[in-house]
Amino acid sequence: MPLFSVILPAHNAEKTLAATLVSLARQTCDDWEAIVLDDGSTDRTGRIATAFARVETRVRVVRLSGLGPSRARNLGAAEACGQFLAFLDGDDLWVPEKLAVSAATLRASPGVDGVFGRVAFFDGDPAHARTESRVRPGRLALRDLIGENPVCTMSNLVVRASSFRAVGGFDETLRHSEDLECLIRLVASGAFVTGLDRRLVHYRTSPFGLSADLSAMHAGWRRAVETAMKADADLRAREVRAAEAAHLRYLARRALRVNTPAGTALRLSMRGLAASPAAFFAPLDRGVPTLAAALLEPLMPTALRRRLARL
Repeated sequence: MPLFSVILPAHNAEKTLAATLVSLARQTCDDWEAIVLDDGSTDRTGRIATAFARVETRVRVVRLSGLGPSRARNLGAAEACGQFLAFLDGDDLWVPEKLAVSAATLRASPGVDGVFGRVAFFDGDPAHARTESRVRPGRLALRDLIGENPVCTMSNLVVRASSFRAVGGFDETLRHSEDLECLIRLVASGAFVTGLDRRLVHYRTSPFGLSADLSAMHAGWRRAVETAMKADADLRAREVRAAEAAHLRYLARRALRVNTPAGTALRLSMRGLAASPAAFFAPLDRGVPTLAAALLEPLMPTALRRRLARL
């Protein structure tokens, strides 16, 4: 039985999948299997995955018919044989030590159910990250998740297979924030998830795809927060409003970076300010540039607008 099962859903990822698979093959820990789920791709995704699997026998390819990321990941987890599940999206990259560092923590601490690290966000070249997430020590709490979720992406999470299965996997009715909603149920179940203060993942940003659909992202976030409120009756309305302000600020910053209609960033910023001005401006080095860029968006060149959104 392998130590890790890597679950890798991919849909029309021909431009990025090869690099993702290479980052997997370069892992310093070699005790893994990988399940690539080609979810109804109409490009060369399936051929790239199949060619890689011919060379790397630890990889197997499963073809699906466009079931969506939640269903694809659940099917991959059902096929998995490993003690730990490591999720990897078809456009993200792992640092070579990702699995080794995760294994060291999980083996040394049997009471830890899941781990994640820092995420570097990049556009074209992963060597030139534009920003990086932060990880604070200690146990991940529901309040952390509904705020600026420090896990950021499923490509960052390694979890014990038994813990993942105990909460029923991903909600297959969700196409956005399904990762956050699953994490909320995992933490609410009592699972101990903790951050490692080192860069483990490179996250590729894109103006296209699921992560560019801002209204759907917000609706998915609301569903995830509803799950959190049901799980923790102590979550106060003020905390939820503050979390929503931070989330709307994040969406406004994303609107400035991707191809959205003029005024989208300002509308999102205004909604965030209405939810909680204090939370929208905390910290100031994010809130102020976001609002300034949203207000000045019609007058600014695209490059400057995106640069402000990255501050």
